Amino acid sequence: MSLEDYMALEDGKVDFSFSFISKCAEKFGVDIADIMQGSSPKLSSFSLVRRGKGVPIARNENENALYASMAPNFKNKIGEPFFCRLPYNPDIVDKPMQLHYHSGHEVSIITKGIMKHQFGNRIELLYPGDVIYFDSRTPHAEMAVNGQDCEFFTVIMGSEEKDDVDDIKHQDNSLAPENIIMDEPETGVVSEKFIKTKIDGNGLLKEIKFKHENSFNFGYDCVDALAQKDPDKLAMIYVDENKKDRFFTFGEMSKLTSQAANYFRSLGIQKGDRVMLVLKRHYQFWVSIVALHKLGAIAIPATSQLVQHDFEYRFNAAGVEAIVCTPEDNVPYNVELALPNSPTVQTKIIVNRTADNWDFDKKEGWHYFDEDIKNFPDTFARPQGSAGSSGDDLMLMFFTSGTTGYPKIATHSHKYALGHFITAKYWHDVHPDGVHLTVSDTGWGKALWGKLYAAWLNESAVFVYDFNRFNAADLLPMFAKYNITTFCAPPTIFRFLIREDLSNYDLSSIKYATVAGEALNEEVYNKFLEATGIELKEGFGQTETTLTVANLKGMKVKPGSMGKPSPMYDVDIQLPDGTSAGVGEVGEIVVKTDKKVPCGLFRGYYRDDEKTLEVWHDGAYHTGDTAYRDEEGYFWYVGRTDDLIKSSGYRIGPFEIESVLMELPYVLECAVTAAPDPVRGQVVKATIVLTKGKEGSDELKKEIQTYVKEHTAPYKYPRIVEFVDDLPKTISGKIRRNVLRENSK
Repeated sequence: MSLEDYMALEDGKVDFSFSFISKCAEKFGVDIADIMQGSSPKLSSFSLVRRGKGVPIARNENENALYASMAPNFKNKIGEPFFCRLPYNPDIVDKPMQLHYHSGHEVSIITKGIMKHQFGNRIELLYPGDVIYFDSRTPHAEMAVNGQDCEFFTVIMGSEEKDDVDDIKHQDNSLAPENIIMDEPETGVVSEKFIKTKIDGNGLLKEIKFKHENSFNFGYDCVDALAQKDPDKLAMIYVDENKKDRFFTFGEMSKLTSQAANYFRSLGIQKGDRVMLVLKRHYQFWVSIVALHKLGAIAIPATSQLVQHDFEYRFNAAGVEAIVCTPEDNVPYNVELALPNSPTVQTKIIVNRTADNWDFDKKEGWHYFDEDIKNFPDTFARPQGSAGSSGDDLMLMFFTSGTTGYPKIATHSHKYALGHFITAKYWHDVHPDGVHLTVSDTGWGKALWGKLYAAWLNESAVFVYDFNRFNAADLLPMFAKYNITTFCAPPTIFRFLIREDLSNYDLSSIKYATVAGEALNEEVYNKFLEATGIELKEGFGQTETTLTVANLKGMKVKPGSMGKPSPMYDVDIQLPDGTSAGVGEVGEIVVKTDKKVPCGLFRGYYRDDEKTLEVWHDGAYHTGDTAYRDEEGYFWYVGRTDDLIKSSGYRIGPFEIESVLMELPYVLECAVTAAPDPVRGQVVKATIVLTKGKEGSDELKKEIQTYVKEHTAPYKYPRIVEFVDDLPKTISGKIRRNVLRENSK
């Protein structure tokens, strides 16, 4: 046949003979009617697909994986065969697999690599030659592990039956991924000896339980255990105020903390003694606090901003027996001034002593940490029996930063550290090969949340920048230089960051960012997202708790929302009569303790049963913070219980109004409080600090009031606007709203 004759047949100018069509159908094993009618023929006798010639299909679960149909044109198939290749991805191997399900049965034969296969609650590792057969209607997933791609053949049978996925959902909703609860696969981190978690089919944390917690000691069961497991693993990157860095491994940390424990014991410090640590962001804080844990002594972190009367109150209220402190910020000087009225303090220890910073006339009796510690052994045997610590023994005391009255002393046991496992793994999303930065002075509880217990329990290194005054331009280049992968800071820090031109910095190492310390304004969230593409995950907790409400990893983020309660806590929003608030109703956030006291909740206020009973009664710990929940169970912060404004029958929370005010470019800081009013009972008052160069005026007050009316319910607008140079604050930086309320009377 000539080319011209063939093209005439192809173009339809001439018809093929019936005998030719019949021979083609017979030769290729297809129905002659398919050819005669012009439909796509399906093979009916056999199908041969050469290597690499399967027809790829799209799969949403893994866009880099290959799923190639091996019989795309076969007619009346009783099964659908595929050749599959799953690429190894180190970024997802420690994360929950995304389950899927469909009708039919499935059989898979592994030919290369190792597959982690999850079927409902069960997880198996499959090797070359292994075969698995299962009902595809049960949620399942597969993943390549062990550092190499995985190849396998799979056949799906009965997938074209009428009971498709939608039908299955209607028949048995328990098969939906969110309703499948399973044990989370272990990853080998040292804390798994004490912790067991369950997740749903979407990988969201649903339950956490603790085991052997009554014997837990962070110094031995985390730091020393990590040193034994991998002594060369990075524990900390420390950068001093002059930007000189130092890298610590877990092996070094174990030895240093043991040296410090021996040193402290030589000075008479023993189990149960209360030791104050005023160490800013010096690396010696980590060494000292872990050493105290090993000894069974009680650590009391405090800020270097304290002055004489602050030290006097704290020394006597807690019965402090020893102090380890920085030479900076006049701390030794203020300590010496407080000592004549502080009879319990017997031991004084200084770190980072130099000729320049140690020039004052009261040096007598001070011990020099850095010089002395070198003379002690770098091993410390775990005390046994009554000399050792139990999970219920006190480990830590925090002076709360309340806005009224003297600070209370919240006490925590050794179990408190375990309570922060969730903080790092499910909120900060740290990984053993990552580097985590939490911006917080060691005098505040948040430092222990993010810079010690949480990260090291999950085997992540921590990054510490020992600055005196925060400067965004100093910090931003460090993300790339030190490959910081996860980041947590209060909203104030993020406000500083978004004022910089972030396009000038390489922030590509950051995979996850979280925010805590105060409620997050939506404006800050949106600007950071726009600049970096990273969603800020807000979390809520207190000195008395660990992470209580949060946007945990895998959750949909609602900007401005605190998230949902941690599975570790039984959290409710209650009305004043003790009943649960309905959707949209403002009430107090409480942690129910009638069934169990969660690991991580404080033990009470030290030497103050009355104050303890004020917040812990009727089977619940009352946080004093108010919020409401939406129809999806997300919490939205309103304010402290005593910050609520009651005006003309309305209950108004200050945070929403402050968020609107912060949208104005000339508002640097603000606080919304109640002011008395003879008609309405109370009215909303806004106290505002303007940005540099902006002058307050009556016209500006009206502009602000109009803006608030237009951006929230009109009854919430501030009827009183006052401009001030600064806002009254506590040592920890919290606004003292009680002072503002008193000034309005």
